[in-house]
Amino acid sequence: MSDHTILRRLTTVPTVLVLFAVSWVGAPLLLPIAGIVDAVRWAITRRPWMAVRLTLFLMAYTVAEAVGLLALGVTWMTSAAGRWFNLAPATFAIQRSWAAFVLIACRTIFGLKITATGLDTVSPAPFILVARHASIVDNLLPAWFVSRPHGIHIRYVMKHELLVDPALDIAGNRLANVFVRRGSGESDSEVAAIKHLATTLRANEAILIYPEGTRFSAAKRDRSMALLARRNPRLAERAGGLVHVLPPRLAGTLTLLDGCNADVVVMVHRGLDGFARIADIWQGAMVRRSVEVEFWRILRTDIPTGRAERADWLFDLWNRVDGWIAEPA
Repeated sequence: MSDHTILRRLTTVPTVLVLFAVSWVGAPLLLPIAGIVDAVRWAITRRPWMAVRLTLFLMAYTVAEAVGLLALGVTWMTSAAGRWFNLAPATFAIQRSWAAFVLIACRTIFGLKITATGLDTVSPAPFILVARHASIVDNLLPAWFVSRPHGIHIRYVMKHELLVDPALDIAGNRLANVFVRRGSGESDSEVAAIKHLATTLRANEAILIYPEGTRFSAAKRDRSMALLARRNPRLAERAGGLVHVLPPRLAGTLTLLDGCNADVVVMVHRGLDGFARIADIWQGAMVRRSVEVEFWRILRTDIPTGRAERADWLFDLWNRVDGWIAEPA
């Protein structure tokens, strides 16, 4: 464990535990204050009651963190005592339970209605799971629809910033995952780490990657398209019609395809747009949303072998994703 990792956890773990204590001990005071704020906002703007919802979600989230950290600590101590020789299954169970609890909290507190189709395409593993990224909530969907019902262990390619969450940090670094730095240009070391995920993929596992690299917004789409036009005009022309998604980044997804002989499962969704930031949630964008999730499976034999052909295939796939999002619900 590096000095940087130790320093980060010495900051994030106490912070989350303090938030847990403050939110629960202070709930008798915080919830009435939140109710007053919401009542005033509703009277003026008719916006949904968000202060109460966000306070309740903070309470639920910090419970998930505190219990997750406790469980991770117990399994680590048990392993150190020689009673648990393989931490991975226990850590995977903790990770899956954490994600399920947080998603249930989102559905309950914000009134999200989530339905899914194509679930029969998820099994069997192994496969590469490529997913659309539009919200802070869609990170939870694979654990709910893939890991929970099928017991498939997902390896994640995640952004480095998520390490600010201590439970995710500890569990994520125990398991076979890669945390990439946005704006790093997909460095050689990160590409090598992603390739290692693929070459060591097991029969009951999948690898999740978000080809867009970050959450969608129209401004990000325009910047990405301008950059792609300078770097690769041919692919920029192929992506010229994208409206609801960002053009996919090639390095990570193509590295996974090179590293393992597995099918590709695509996870698309609509209804999670428009609240990529906390500020959007505060305005009520997340309340009582209906979310549709769909899975497609693409056989390995239907994926081309050359790198240029695979790049075209990925951009064609993302045009299909964009078209699906635009379809009437």
